[in-house]
Amino acid sequence: MKWNWGTGIVLGMMAFIGFILYFVITMTTQKKFDHDLVTEAYYAKEMVYQQEIDAESNLQEFDEVMKGERVTEGWKITFPSEVEPSKVQGTVFLYRPSNQKLDIEFPLVLSSSNLLIPDKFLVDGRWNITIDWKYQGKDYLYKQKITY
Repeated sequence: MKWNWGTGIVLGMMAFIGFILYFVITMTTQKKFDHDLVTEAYYAKEMVYQQEIDAESNLQEFDEVMKGERVTEGWKITFPSEVEPSKVQGTVFLYRPSNQKLDIEFPLVLSSSNLLIPDKFLVDGRWNITIDWKYQGKDYLYKQKITY
């Protein structure tokens, strides 16, 4: 067989196609490359998006801003001091984009103006924290993206 430019180009293309096929098959069959959808009910969640925007904008009514910070015990979120903790009702949702099995949702229970998310719930990496709460008949929504 004689080697020329045509033979080299065809062999190069075949090698590239083989690599791409290997890559696609590997990514679709191995569990360690399995990624979840962002949310299960994407379209249903989209319908209530305006309510979320309104609830987030309600946070601006407070003089102080809600903020989160890493502490030795976990992640501490500080609520505005004008909020009376016993009148707050809601839920806390910890969303892990890379692994749906690590997602956690629990009721919001405040005894002071601070909420501590224990270290045992948070694996190192990227998290979305969403606190959906109600205070004096008004809805509030706090969202924060963190790297723990």
